[in-house]
Amino acid sequence: MKIKFLLLISVLIVSCKSEIPSIGNHSVSVFQEENLYFDMAFKSDTLQLDDDILRLDAGRVLLKKVKLPKYELQPNVTVNVKLTSNGDPWDKSGSLFVIPASADLSLLDFENNTLTREQFSDAFPGIKTVQFEDRTYKPSVELLRFMTPFGVGHFNDNERVATLKPVYIPKWEDAVQWEQNITHLLPLLEDEVYIGVFIDTWTKQGYNISVQLDFEESTIPNHVKKKQEVISVLNTSKYAGAQRFYDAFSKGNLSIDLPVSETLKNAKLYYITTGHGGHKGGDEFTEKENIIKFNSKVIKQFVPWREDCASFRRFNPTSGVWTETTTWKGEEIEERIASSDYSRSNWCPGSDVLPEIIDLGNVEKGNHTFEFSIPGAQAIDGDKINYWMVSAYIVYDK
Repeated sequence: MKIKFLLLISVLIVSCKSEIPSIGNHSVSVFQEENLYFDMAFKSDTLQLDDDILRLDAGRVLLKKVKLPKYELQPNVTVNVKLTSNGDPWDKSGSLFVIPASADLSLLDFENNTLTREQFSDAFPGIKTVQFEDRTYKPSVELLRFMTPFGVGHFNDNERVATLKPVYIPKWEDAVQWEQNITHLLPLLEDEVYIGVFIDTWTKQGYNISVQLDFEESTIPNHVKKKQEVISVLNTSKYAGAQRFYDAFSKGNLSIDLPVSETLKNAKLYYITTGHGGHKGGDEFTEKENIIKFNSKVIKQFVPWREDCASFRRFNPTSGVWTETTTWKGEEIEERIASSDYSRSNWCPGSDVLPEIIDLGNVEKGNHTFEFSIPGAQAIDGDKINYWMVSAYIVYDK
């Protein structure tokens, strides 16, 4: 009788529980066919307001404050990016990012001189969390790393380009698009936030880019949103005019302190890395090991490398083309190969870059240290611009 009574009480509690309100699916357009380009005229005043869009670093960074939905039910979050060349024929590094709303100081303060390069204690300011008295600077968190193809969409009808098209490609693509699931970054994507995009273009034509965030709410009744938090660990990408391309891995390890005030449950480190240096023998074209240590223990050791770049040929109409000697049916022949076909340091012209996900388990309260190293990484030497774009953040359960 007692068991039946308890079961009845349980049923009544469940049935009386209020239903979590649904707000449905939402799509938020961040940028719509926005022209991102380089213009030295921005150097005198980098914070240029244009249709609610800030243009930073001589126009190579677009930044916009957007209003995002706040869910109580669990949503699935996807980022969609579409890009075409507006006249830039080259392949360039790109990064879509969000400024953590919890930061007292951020990229904006660094760009408008509220913070200056001199206030940072290292030679590469703005890449990690820094405490300034009672205010904290936090680096931006990457939503998507991508690489532009050579001239996608703009040069398709060019007569010279027509002679470069391989027979196995029916046509040059009109645009390149990337899509990634970023549900784990939902804690940073609520209410009002600044979302930005960087492309390393040096032309006044640049690129046209569209960015959309899609939120698909769970249809499971009372599917409560997972309680998680995100910690920005580092980001060496150059988002501000006062920043520099990061070549310090050539000089040694990058150490990052991680003070923890409460246990981080089921913590995971998301690590995004790409090597750059397009000259012969540069870090773009040479295999370099990445090593990550946590509290002096190696937690990931790998060579980030892509060997499938030829599969992106249809996005690269202006890629340079050469001939290489190979053997066909026992005879030596000259075969055409495009620059976009060559293997690279974790990217291809026209590809996005997926993060490496490293399980940290439960990280206990106390002081912890990350150490990131790339043995053999090269320094910038004149016009040999070697650098590594590395970003990392932690996602954990509350």
